[in-house]
Amino acid sequence: AELRTELGGGGLALLVANAGVGFGLDKTRRLTEDGFELRLGVNHLGHFLLVNLLMEDLKKADKARCIILGTVTASVNGKELGGMVPPLADLGDLSGLEKGMQYPITMIDGGEFDGAKAYKDSKVCDVMLMRELHKRYHNETGIAFSSLYPGCIAETALFREHYPVFQSLFPAFHQNVTRAYVSQEEAGRRLASVVSEPEYNGSGKYYSWQGKSGTGGEGGAEAKNNTEETNDFFLNKGSFRTLDLNDIGGEAGDDARAKKLWELSEKLVELAQ
Repeated sequence: AELRTELGGGGLALLVANAGVGFGLDKTRRLTEDGFELRLGVNHLGHFLLVNLLMEDLKKADKARCIILGTVTASVNGKELGGMVPPLADLGDLSGLEKGMQYPITMIDGGEFDGAKAYKDSKVCDVMLMRELHKRYHNETGIAFSSLYPGCIAETALFREHYPVFQSLFPAFHQNVTRAYVSQEEAGRRLASVVSEPEYNGSGKYYSWQGKSGTGGEGGAEAKNNTEETNDFFLNKGSFRTLDLNDIGGEAGDDARAKKLWELSEKLVELAQ
């Protein structure tokens, strides 16, 4: 309500869904005030509810954009090395969501709690949300829905709950081994491109930068030009490239589950009975 007052009825031209919590390997089960596992609540359900509540405002704006941040761990095409590190994202049959996601149910697939997997699952949901928003609203409204992986931002507060030795070694590992490291400034520049540049007004797209070593780090092709399947430093062909709607694969490319995820999310945030 306060945001709508500030908008003054003029519509909302840009919405970036970038809230995120991770907690690394911490095995503590954290819950939102509504009783949902915290990673799911913040990283997916919060975004889902916010976008839906502001949809009418986005419709009023000319050439509006809605951008939902993704991550390499969402395994959108099964090629990136980061998506192959256990535990792998796996939404299963969404049985946890169907059962209401109230403690002791804390995983989307209804399985045993795993904090690292819970984070990855929630980010898969974000890409599925972007695809479903595009299918439901783009043709009717002209709103451009997209997602992006801005690179491995290894020095952010997302890792503040992780072991101190991890926080020390993680940036160096991605600078020198995976070569996927990007600074916060570079990641911000990439997001700003998707926010404002006319070449990034595509809908249903998942933007990814090449990096000098082909692993999404600094340098290399800009996302708008990074569409060809090339080998990265680890000889994974087709990794870290910009994907159109139907190129998005893995868990996030499952249309039937994306539709089911939408319907179950509606119920959980009480947008549907």
